[in-house]
Amino acid sequence: MTAPNAVTATAGQPAAYAATHHPAGPGGAAVTLERVTKTYGSGRGRVTALDNVSWTFRRGTFTAIMGASGSGKSTFLHCASGLDRPTSGTVRLGATDLGELKETELTRLRRDRVGFVFQGYNLVPSMDVERNITLPLFLGGRRADRQWLTEVVHRVGMAERLDHKPSQLSGGQQQRVAVARALVTRPEIVFADEPTAALDPRTAGHVLRLLREAVDATGQTVVLVTHDPTAAAWADSAVFLSEGRIVDELAAPTAATVLNRWETL
Repeated sequence: MTAPNAVTATAGQPAAYAATHHPAGPGGAAVTLERVTKTYGSGRGRVTALDNVSWTFRRGTFTAIMGASGSGKSTFLHCASGLDRPTSGTVRLGATDLGELKETELTRLRRDRVGFVFQGYNLVPSMDVERNITLPLFLGGRRADRQWLTEVVHRVGMAERLDHKPSQLSGGQQQRVAVARALVTRPEIVFADEPTAALDPRTAGHVLRLLREAVDATGQTVVLVTHDPTAAAWADSAVFLSEGRIVDELAAPTAATVLNRWETL
């Protein structure tokens, strides 16, 4: 597999990539960040979480975002997905400039056009599996496409558990429900924030395989934030952050190449 944003820094440049924009390529741009900076606080207490970051995620690709604690990877995800607004710079979902949207419009965009998978599952305890999966559609006043819902449910292996509550499911099963919920709206991009951190290796592999299949079988775009080299190996490319800047990218990563690069950050 080829990397969606392969760029090589030239001699004499700092560790961060010199390029300020990565073209979308034939797949088209799912999400584009241009010179995005995010700061918190003011004066001496000011912290720069993202520092002039530019990147494009192509449609139909799987990208792992990696970095040590405090590197800015979660802030990167929050800004790219519209969960947070950058201090400066531009974020676009397709052709939509998120900075031009009001809060209600941004909420609607996240619900209808973006899928999320979090470490904590975020399922509603009182709802059964089917209602948890279709919740974003319900909130948007939309009916489920039964054919697509059936396909998604079978894809994540939960067809026999639709009437179960989250408390009746294992952690891995709950995360499968969360993946189905992220896919049911046919989003333009799925952001997964450490979705396997609380799972055992075998169960984590099942969840990562679901995300990989979403890319390969349906052309989904997936961005995975992780600290796990094994998880990153499922992606088409791994992007590394350090001190709020993108410093490298690995095409077709393996656990070994990711770990080797990690040790030099």
